[in-house]
Amino acid sequence: MSSQPESPNAMPPAAGPAALEPAVAQRLKRDSAGLVAAVVQQFDSGEVLMLGWMDDEALHRTLTSGRVTFYSRSRQEYWRKGDTSGHVQFVKSVALDCDGDALLVRVDQVGAACHTGTRTCFDGRDLGAVAGHRPSSDDGPALDS
Repeated sequence: MSSQPESPNAMPPAAGPAALEPAVAQRLKRDSAGLVAAVVQQFDSGEVLMLGWMDDEALHRTLTSGRVTFYSRSRQEYWRKGDTSGHVQFVKSVALDCDGDALLVRVDQVGAACHTGTRTCFDGRDLGAVAGHRPSSDDGPALDS
């Protein structure tokens, strides 16, 4: 048995990943690669920080460690936010959306969330959409959807 600590990026053992609770696993709707989108939000301000991807193992690690672990689609390995940058995400809560195909991970973010060094992955990237508005009572009847 090795005395070296397991790398947080190590793939799960051949026997299979650590067990995600069956009740949680059954509720997940994964994409064709077995992944679920994870929206990361600052717990106290509501600021949306980034989007990452999780499989069952990454979600299990996130739920049980207090730190956020993602699965990298490009590198095909696990990565725990902050291990190389120091920009750690401490888990405050994790929720599954009503369809089971997205997670909301509320965190206490230390430093930048984006790999580019910005606070969020959305800073300075506005696409200039036309802003809609809610009709007031002076605008006539509400539109049916």
